[in-house]
Amino acid sequence: MAMFDYFPNYVWNLSVSIAMASGAELGEIMDMCQPLLARSEAGEDAGTADFMQEWMKVADKLVDLAAEDEAKGRLLSAGAKLQRAALYYLTAERMQGHGHPGRMVTYDKGLDAFARGVEFARDNVERFEIPYGDKIIPVLLTRAEGVEGPAPAVVYLNGLDSCKELLYWSRLPQALAARGISTLCVDQPGTGETLRKQGLPAISNSEEWGTPVYEWLAAREDINAQRIGITGISLGGYYAPRVCAFEPRFAAGAVWGANHNWIEVQHKRLRREGENPVPHYWSHVQWVFGAEDQDDFFQKAQGMHLNGVMDRIKVPFLVTHGEKDRQISVDYARQSYDQLTNSPRRELKIFTDREGGVEHVGADNMSFGRSYIADWFAETLGGRLS
Repeated sequence: MAMFDYFPNYVWNLSVSIAMASGAELGEIMDMCQPLLARSEAGEDAGTADFMQEWMKVADKLVDLAAEDEAKGRLLSAGAKLQRAALYYLTAERMQGHGHPGRMVTYDKGLDAFARGVEFARDNVERFEIPYGDKIIPVLLTRAEGVEGPAPAVVYLNGLDSCKELLYWSRLPQALAARGISTLCVDQPGTGETLRKQGLPAISNSEEWGTPVYEWLAAREDINAQRIGITGISLGGYYAPRVCAFEPRFAAGAVWGANHNWIEVQHKRLRREGENPVPHYWSHVQWVFGAEDQDDFFQKAQGMHLNGVMDRIKVPFLVTHGEKDRQISVDYARQSYDQLTNSPRRELKIFTDREGGVEHVGADNMSFGRSYIADWFAETLGGRLS
């Protein structure tokens, strides 16, 4: 199974593939991408301003069309258009370098379109703000379906360059809700609103914010505090195990893409071994970590590996990975699994060509990872499988 391979570079194709998995319409994808093909041949960093311009054209049009629907009282139709607009705005913003003109305006348009889109569509998602020092961590809560009394829940963490809206569009929250489990999509420090609006950079000791997130969720009357799991996608494959290891009140864990030794991966990327997730990569990671320069970034990220961490996990834990991941080698999944020596139920699932989901976090087909992780949590947290 192959990822959608329209452009001559991996980074652009990854963004398009994620957008398609998140609800984009193929005709709109082609309208946005065809004018960009020649520009993409200059490399992954060139032409990203043109990328934003073309994707914003379609997003702006969808917002206008949604306004026409809204004027006629057709809110369900408006909601669908606004969510696609939000997806295109946020994809366009994700492709830009830090400080690119218009980046924050585009991001704000995405947040506004998402908020109105899910409201009009009556989607099962609500935004909250978790206090964190003198700042906040914004989250999206999707509630369990068909559950009487407090429900199990899963905390769902971003990777390096994702945001809580993309987590929601991955459809894992919907898959968990159908299994009787609530989901909290988190813009943790270094991602989404928490980075862009609160100015909170990423930190290696993710339990510092993981525990406040757990306690906020556990305090809710509609959540069973004894049955809260945690998962993360991409770099969340480092953050989630770390939180689970140092916050023992989590009842189970899983990763959608292992990230056992992220600092080692950074040294490999310096040598151009493996693919980058976003254009303008080194500028991006310096922004995410609040680093002054590349040396400062490497200093801040020095401890970002899970050696000596995984064996602290004493709850059921699932490691998933794509066999042909071009960013993070499948070997890291085996390292994480091998070190889960104190987990009472550990599992390693490598997605192969037989089913798909072989690329990084299943960018070629996210359905298999989504279903497998949702079933795992249904089994370990007490949800339903049918």
